[in-house]
Amino acid sequence: MQQNRVSKLIQSKVSLAPMAGITDYVLRSLVRKYSKEALLTTEMISSEFLAQNVQTEITKLDENHHPISYQICGHKPHLMKYSAEYLSQFADMIDINMGCPVNKVVKGQDGCALMRTPELAADLVKAVKDGTNKPVSVKFRLGYTQDEMNYIEFGQKMQEAGAEFITIHARTRSQFYSGKADWAKIKLLKENVDIPVFANGDITSLEAAAECLELSQADGVAIGRGILGDPTLIHRIAHFFKTGEKLPEPDLFEKLEIMKLHLDEEIKLRGENVAIKFFRKFYPYYIAGIRNASKIRGVLVVEENYNKILEYIEYIKKENNTADKILIS
Repeated sequence: MQQNRVSKLIQSKVSLAPMAGITDYVLRSLVRKYSKEALLTTEMISSEFLAQNVQTEITKLDENHHPISYQICGHKPHLMKYSAEYLSQFADMIDINMGCPVNKVVKGQDGCALMRTPELAADLVKAVKDGTNKPVSVKFRLGYTQDEMNYIEFGQKMQEAGAEFITIHARTRSQFYSGKADWAKIKLLKENVDIPVFANGDITSLEAAAECLELSQADGVAIGRGILGDPTLIHRIAHFFKTGEKLPEPDLFEKLEIMKLHLDEEIKLRGENVAIKFFRKFYPYYIAGIRNASKIRGVLVVEENYNKILEYIEYIKKENNTADKILIS
């Protein structure tokens, strides 16, 4: 029965992986605009922060965001339980982050540091289970270092503690995002647990998604950085898994339209001044591959005037074959 309720949430075989400062309400909404069934996941939410600030943008939800998983991090069972209790009003699933490699996270005993303390990690799963009647999932990595690849035993322990779903990034913590994700290793985990497993890491195209599933034998894939500059990717991968048909990637004109929509929605959420600065991280992905992209990026990331940004967008649309003529002023 429990596995059936998870199966319904992951039926598209594709999910949006959580990315701090990236997969906010607006980007989740953009992904949902194209993909009606994929499992969305929020940014990582600190249980320490949530205990003090329940009114936070990160919990913002539209009804059409379902199915959605809310991801929490922490190492104190009582705070994780509280977070699960509070977020259950929004979530279809509660996910526990045990894979974040960032220094400030692991130094606080959170994220991938929990792979070094599997007993505590199991206690966190049990605490979250006590705080929610929704499915509980865990996201982790192959291990903390190459010499500490304990992902199979760790996954088994998380299942024993009550986790009903696993997402695994096929790198160690020490690798961060360098090198190539080792999808084949995920197959060993899949063979040693009885709950669904999604593969994550370096899945940036339909072809990569198909290769990852073949090598990992996972139940699906979680897409993170691959959606940057292309929120349609999750829909296109899910459609390919379902039908075998490869839908075309958005062209430059379509990407620029999506970029404008993305910016406009961030402005609605955050206000113009804050949103324009927040959005600078996204420009490189939307304009990647066009002629003279670095020069155009250099202009956009310092521009603070919304109307001027719109002028640049229109200029790129009309003159994308002569982008080197863009006026830098």
